[in-house]
Amino acid sequence: MRALILLGLVGFAAQLVDGSLGMAYGVTSTTLLLAVGTNAAAASATVHLAEIGTTLASGLAHWRFGNIDWKVVARIGVPGAIGAFAGATFLSSLTTESAAPIMSMILLTLGLYVLIRFTVYGLPRGNLGKPLRRRFLTPLGLVGGFIDATGGGGWGPVGTPAILASGRIEPRKVIGSIDASEFLVAVAASAGFLVGIGTQNIDYAWVGVLLLGGVIAAPIAAWLVRHVPPRVLGSAVGGVIVLTNVRTLLRSDWVAAPGGVQTFAYVTIAALWVAAIVYSVRAYRQEKAVEAELLGAAPEEETARA
Repeated sequence: MRALILLGLVGFAAQLVDGSLGMAYGVTSTTLLLAVGTNAAAASATVHLAEIGTTLASGLAHWRFGNIDWKVVARIGVPGAIGAFAGATFLSSLTTESAAPIMSMILLTLGLYVLIRFTVYGLPRGNLGKPLRRRFLTPLGLVGGFIDATGGGGWGPVGTPAILASGRIEPRKVIGSIDASEFLVAVAASAGFLVGIGTQNIDYAWVGVLLLGGVIAAPIAAWLVRHVPPRVLGSAVGGVIVLTNVRTLLRSDWVAAPGGVQTFAYVTIAALWVAAIVYSVRAYRQEKAVEAELLGAAPEEETARA
């Protein structure tokens, strides 16, 4: 019973983060399942089965708060589902541990870009409103879906920073669209695992409590992303991407950093991340103060002209 309660809390926390930042549900949940000895394919299958419900609830909540661009959902979700099915069947017979450091380096680069871009400059404005093309979203969906299934998570860390970096839609709609399209990815990945490994080693009680925790958190996360300023949200997303992928690299066979080095790196990154968010909050408040002054000055000018 204690394990089920713990899994429910993990599902809640994971969906709260995923629904507000567009990533980390799969990574968080899969990590816990692997820690208790579940094999990689079964862990990823369990999480993706739970995600069918959590992503549906999250997508509906984001739709309710106007956080979804349905064109983006269609253009990235379908190829994402194809990639996820292929990744699930692939993982059922082969590990992808050697590819993790390479992908982490790519994601770390994107994360640094997003963190610096939003912290220093705020919301990208030059391309805002321009449509995202299929030739960009289709390969992104295929790669993101494949990585999500083989790594037990990754749809958000691949899709969110790439679309955020384009600056073409605001962060809350990036997150809402990624969360909504993840429903297709979760269904396809689950189908792939059922084909590859059947129901072997899948604990449906674990699936249920992960799902319950995620469903409860989904509307809270959707409300949160609707009201958090884009500049602050971008800094928060960037920090998650950087911290997550630095952790993967330091623990990989490529680096195998000692525990002390890992701790120092995590503390340093966390401190810089907090500083970036504080800076973004202050910058956002200054921007709002300037806007308020300009709005206050406009009626005075019109009165003087009259």
